[in-house]
Amino acid sequence: MQACQLVVGMTKLEPGSIWNTMPAHVHDRRMEAYLYIDLPETARVLHLMGDPSETRHIVCASEEGAISPPWSIHSGCGTQAYTFIWAMAGDNVDYKDVEMVAMGDLR
Repeated sequence: MQACQLVVGMTKLEPGSIWNTMPAHVHDRRMEAYLYIDLPETARVLHLMGDPSETRHIVCASEEGAISPPWSIHSGCGTQAYTFIWAMAGDNVDYKDVEMVAMGDLR
């Protein structure tokens, strides 16, 4: 498949850690997708997304995920440590276009 960028990885949070990708950010030329795995039946991840001034969340169980468009923040917070597989695709490999979102700007 021809693409300018396609990156895939896996992140495993250590026990006691619950946040990923915080502080939140956006990058207008790349989207990201997350697949949350290795969660017990009783655990969940709140996947945060949307415009920083009007965020939304998706409650994800194990083997569920979310797709965040380029204009959307993407972050997650779990009820316990978890693992996620992520993929990022877009039209560039220049990471200088990342726009960090200040914690106080999240709504």
